[in-house]
Amino acid sequence: MSDITSLFSPGAANTQSIENIPYYQPIGNECALFEVAYRQRLPLLIKGPTGCGKTRFIAHMAARLGRSLHTVSCHDDLTAADLTGRYLLKGGETIWMDGPLTRAVREGGICYLDEIVEARKDVTVVLHPLTDDRHILPLERTGEILQAPDEFMLVVSYNPGYQNILKSLKPSTRQRFVSINFDFPPPDIETQIIATESGLSEEHCTPLVNLAQQLRKLKDVDLEEVVSTRLLIYCAVLIKSGLDPFQATEAALVESLCDDPDIKEGLFELVRAIYG
Repeated sequence: MSDITSLFSPGAANTQSIENIPYYQPIGNECALFEVAYRQRLPLLIKGPTGCGKTRFIAHMAARLGRSLHTVSCHDDLTAADLTGRYLLKGGETIWMDGPLTRAVREGGICYLDEIVEARKDVTVVLHPLTDDRHILPLERTGEILQAPDEFMLVVSYNPGYQNILKSLKPSTRQRFVSINFDFPPPDIETQIIATESGLSEEHCTPLVNLAQQLRKLKDVDLEEVVSTRLLIYCAVLIKSGLDPFQATEAALVESLCDDPDIKEGLFELVRAIYG
């Protein structure tokens, strides 16, 4: 079965207090666009690099709209049945167990499929009736045809940098979604995010963001993937906990980004240039 988490209680519409809404710092008009897509029953595609805030953004918006959120981390073995449901043996009898997509449709919640390109092709086929004007989910195994309520929303995401000829989203599927492109925040906003999430002062977060700006220039040159905002937060947490900045950057950034000794030495040179 897929890795599935429900972040909010079913039927919790319009009951989220501000204190319970996950922190998210808007960069542009993404919050307004999400709300319009939700109100107009439009499926949403979010694309962007690893650790840039896609998942946090969706959790924030689900809480803000007061909807239950069903998150599925897609992978090679994810099947349509993992999403829709299957028959299980329980206490000597066979019962039907809804999958996360079916639960979201029944509850009028938000179903979020993270890294949709990692899923098998039959998964995207299941989504098609939900992403056109039918707004239905046929359950072949039970014979049901579920009509998605107005409150239901389908959101998917992927990292364009991970796409290749074998794993990509078909143009016919992409054109079923309204899309938002994410990237890493501007330095001033990223500094604010790291400080808020870690508790480290903005003054001490600024060198981390400066370091990240230098590291991100190495994308596709020395590094397969660049440093994410998530890793910068981890590093700030280590520093806030009393770890020396050099030890913190080694553990949270350098060692997490690569294994090659020569490249790591080059990264350490950047760290030394920032922290002196």
